[in-house]
Amino acid sequence: MFSILVVEDDLSLQRMMCAFLGLNGYQTVAAANGEEALDAIERVMPDLVIADVMMPVMDGWELTAELRSAYPLLPIMLVTARDSLEDKRTGFTAGADDYLTKPVDLDELLLHVQALLRRSRAMTSHRLTIGETLLDYDSLTVRRGDTLLTLPKKEFFLLFKLLSSPMQIFTRRQLMDEIWGMDSDSDERTVDVHIKRLREKCDVFPDFSLVTVRGLGYKAVRNDA
Repeated sequence: MFSILVVEDDLSLQRMMCAFLGLNGYQTVAAANGEEALDAIERVMPDLVIADVMMPVMDGWELTAELRSAYPLLPIMLVTARDSLEDKRTGFTAGADDYLTKPVDLDELLLHVQALLRRSRAMTSHRLTIGETLLDYDSLTVRRGDTLLTLPKKEFFLLFKLLSSPMQIFTRRQLMDEIWGMDSDSDERTVDVHIKRLREKCDVFPDFSLVTVRGLGYKAVRNDA
């Protein structure tokens, strides 16, 4: 059974989300702010974190940055009434994997949860299938039928990250921190160069595309649907 940490200072909403997720087969742990969430994670390592942004003591952005540094593969969804482009950019830059706006539609929340957990399983399994294309993390290869491509490490990690979360927008800074490391001296334009190379090399794989999102960064799009 998957476990989900719900971090929400509105206790009525917190209880409602936990009860709904419980009815749909998930084990839940609750916290009212970021500091309580960090304490909860020390006791029970969740498979997914759902966190409000505007909370006392430690807000959702601070919590996300803290978690992303300590647990690079932990899926994090931010839930908030703040839905401006700048707010979303802040959340994604901090390391959030998904962003859901209030008022919360519980059925939509469930769809987001299911999608994030699927992506998380793909990341930890080291193999990812997009249509007829197979990415193998251990061999750094992309294969479709008789077509086999072996990529340099950084290019493969970048492609695997994007394809593990199709339609998820990643900022250049976020990709730099996760692929090159937060202490890297490389310029963010390094991401642009690697994306350009990937587009040229992966043109033979029709199951996906790498898309530039103006003002934000990049996302992968599945063409096999």
